[in-house]
Amino acid sequence: MSAPGNRIGAAPSALTRRLILGIVGAVFAIPIVAMIEFTLRRGLQGGYTFDHWIALFNPANASQYQILYVGLGNSLMLAVVTVAIVLFVLLPTMILVQLKFPALRRVLEFICIIPITVPAIVLVVGLAPVYSVIASVFGSSIWTLAFAYGITVLPFAYRTIQSNIGAVDVNTLSEAARSLGASWGSVFWRVLVPNLRRGILAASFISVAVVLGEFTIASLLSRTNLQTAILLLSQTDPYVAVAIALLALLFAFVLLLVIGRIGATRKSSYRKNGKKS
Repeated sequence: MSAPGNRIGAAPSALTRRLILGIVGAVFAIPIVAMIEFTLRRGLQGGYTFDHWIALFNPANASQYQILYVGLGNSLMLAVVTVAIVLFVLLPTMILVQLKFPALRRVLEFICIIPITVPAIVLVVGLAPVYSVIASVFGSSIWTLAFAYGITVLPFAYRTIQSNIGAVDVNTLSEAARSLGASWGSVFWRVLVPNLRRGILAASFISVAVVLGEFTIASLLSRTNLQTAILLLSQTDPYVAVAIALLALLFAFVLLLVIGRIGATRKSSYRKNGKKS
């Protein structure tokens, strides 16, 4: 028999945990620190300066960074449309399957997970003929790219919402509301959506983060979003381009913190409700 101190599955020591956290932190911190250092360089003159950051926020340079503003505006519009697709197409479908067609739950899960297994370049090759039809029907405006982004965010949005649906007894809630005379519209908007708001918010934030960081689909379909604008800007001003990439990374990090906060709040509320019951 093994000694108590050598039990299989014992928790790692404090030193091991610190070492692992330090290595993981270094993997993320070193590139970010290098990006910050690059944006502060004076160029061939040597030394460091904040001129690149000041120039980015100087209204006098608005014409110089026009492509950046166009890309940012397009990405924000795409984020809004993509979130709308998730909320008005995916969410009702998941609730309908949960309530009326539970046998199709695995089929829906399989369909929603497929995009994460397909490389973006392969996805674009498959979407190119589709977009020739979309362009003839809806035009070639940038917002039509949200159809492709809606497919891209499916795995993340599905998992987030499904975890919330699994934690809430939607069947009992809907049956109770229906027995009191509520219509299916009232059941959806006034009963189910408020109970699923944390999953909906988390799915929306993840969708926004994915859309703001997407490059391959927009580039290959010749659309201008934030990431393709950063690439074009890097050809004339690489310092400001890296600064914008840092700001986008910071925004995505803030979104992840908000999602983590939402999850922590949900767990604490479940524990309180469990203690009360």
